[in-house]
Amino acid sequence: MGSFSLWHWIIVLIIVVLVFGTKKLRNVGKDLGGAVHDFKQGLNEGTDNAAKKDEVIEHQKDEDKKA
Repeated sequence: MGSFSLWHWIIVLIIVVLVFGTKKLRNVGKDLGGAVHDFKQGLNEGTDNAAKKDEVIEHQKDEDKKA
């Protein structure tokens, strides 16, 4: 009873489709995919901004040495 068989998952899927409908499930899928995409893009921008920030700090240190 620890794991469900394939038939259990098929029945659950049919019930979910009957309750919510395919249009609503499609919209939920698009929204979830968009949220994941935006999250990944935000993570990439965050690392890019951190790298730029470090470069600016290192550049300022070099200017201080010259002065």
